[in-house]
Amino acid sequence: MLIRKMEARDVSGVARIEQENFSMPWSEKAFMDSLSQEEALFLVAEEEDRVLGYIGICLSFEEGEITNVSVDSSSRNKGVGSELVEQLKKEAQARGTEKIFLEVRVSNEPAIRLYEKQGFEQVGCRKNFYEKPREDAWVMMCDL
Repeated sequence: MLIRKMEARDVSGVARIEQENFSMPWSEKAFMDSLSQEEALFLVAEEEDRVLGYIGICLSFEEGEITNVSVDSSSRNKGVGSELVEQLKKEAQARGTEKIFLEVRVSNEPAIRLYEKQGFEQVGCRKNFYEKPREDAWVMMCDL
């Protein structure tokens, strides 16, 4: 498995995974637009030219906020998500980031366990943050 920066050729595969996993997915255009934003960083995990998963972050001064993390259903529980988070932390730290934040559905136990293993801690709750279905989000943070 290779982890690298997302390129235009990856957008259709990333959007496919996004559609598969989220009730309000980003569009291909949204991912394409993010590629030109200096403060945005997206990484993909690939194997044999197939996108297995992706992660994105928006960087601002010494902080970053993870915007998207998703793994193809056929690639789950194989360490793809962990590798993506680990590499993103390294890339963000190299750019001067000191803390990373994210929101996660309170019911998404597999994601919460992944983030906790990567050093994230719950620091707050956003009531009714998610729609379709409406649900609270844990705010999690990791000191780099």
